[in-house]
Amino acid sequence: MLRPLLVLAPLAVPGAPPPDAHAVHVIRAAGFGHGVGLSQFGAYGFARRGRDYRRILNHYYRGAELTRIPPRETSVLVRRGYSAASIRGASRIGDRSARPNVTYTARPGGPGVLLFRGRNRVGSFTEPLGVSRGGAPVQLLGKADTGVSDGSYRGSLVLHRARGGLMVVNSLPLDDYVRGVVPGEMPAGWHPEALKSQAVAARSYALSSPSRSKLYDHLPDTRSQVYLGASGERPESSAAVRATADQVLTYRGRPITAFFFSTSGGRTENAENSFVDSGPRPYLVSVPDPYDRISPRHRSELRYSDRAMARRLRGRYRGRFLGVRVTERGVSPRIVRARIVGTRGSDPVDGGRLRTLLGLPDTWAHFHKVVSWGRRRRITGWFEPRGSGRVAIERRVRWRWRQAARGVATFSGDFSVRVRGGVYRARSGALTGPAVKVGR
Repeated sequence: MLRPLLVLAPLAVPGAPPPDAHAVHVIRAAGFGHGVGLSQFGAYGFARRGRDYRRILNHYYRGAELTRIPPRETSVLVRRGYSAASIRGASRIGDRSARPNVTYTARPGGPGVLLFRGRNRVGSFTEPLGVSRGGAPVQLLGKADTGVSDGSYRGSLVLHRARGGLMVVNSLPLDDYVRGVVPGEMPAGWHPEALKSQAVAARSYALSSPSRSKLYDHLPDTRSQVYLGASGERPESSAAVRATADQVLTYRGRPITAFFFSTSGGRTENAENSFVDSGPRPYLVSVPDPYDRISPRHRSELRYSDRAMARRLRGRYRGRFLGVRVTERGVSPRIVRARIVGTRGSDPVDGGRLRTLLGLPDTWAHFHKVVSWGRRRRITGWFEPRGSGRVAIERRVRWRWRQAARGVATFSGDFSVRVRGGVYRARSGALTGPAVKVGR
């Protein structure tokens, strides 16, 4: 059920601020990621408390079943756009034998690909050109698109001509692909049951995802899953893949899109609330995540000046920027929809786009604003959202903040407290305003 924000008061301020007023926008955030499916830190917390991977998966993917599938092949893009590809460790290149201790360099040319050993041309091949070593990994020299340098890859490397250069695709068994994904998505030193849950989620996600291209199924980064190849494998994560070999999550007989992410903030979200162009998915519904607090991103705070907020949201409001008004929240409560408010009108934005514009760790966010200015022996300002409460006034002494006075904010959120000269800021609970100078 979607829950609208309860307080939808206009963002009009209690009074026009003077020209020398300072404002700070404080965004209190929870979680890290899109919030749908398996929370990795939450899974780690469950595992540390004795839950096995089956119970962990049952918690995050409601109604999904573990199913064993026959082994199958998949493919992932490794590198593209380079004028050459150097390979070492191959025993077979195309239909010819190769020497594993020799470095071969492929370049586009002829009917497809020209192959060199040093400066000597070895042969000309039609594309695609397969390079393999009978079950052992083959090394691709140089940097891959994931940033892996001189990485090794199981299965075969397949070379295609693309945009005047070469594209390198890794074709391999699905479980070998998952062996290269799990340590890229979850620390290999985590609890074995958490690693097993990640292995099943990664395998399910790979199987359910449509192919990214006619030449490969997956991208090697977060647009699909982070893939490190054989050189990124770790014994602990590989053991988790073997322990769950060929297991995927299904719903009504079909593999599910097993989304996963880092940190939930305490609760996951319905798929349709985080991916507004997606319909409901019965197995991707909001669930409590009680052990997510171990994540360093469980709670966070961002602070922006008026100018910085206006710059980031430019083109999304009319007139002078005032603030962000949330109009619809999900279950967790992540932002589903909001409006960017200006003095001459507001424009709508969905939660995902707002997260991108403001660099938020998640769409679970609450917006606050503190405006302050100094006059002779007085600091004045207001808090948004409006509301009465105690205000602590802190003074900067040798670059440290010390409490100097107390006051009370009225129902409209404004305050005015008498102080001595110096640099001050207002605080309400954990919410602090900008530093302002007060005259003597």
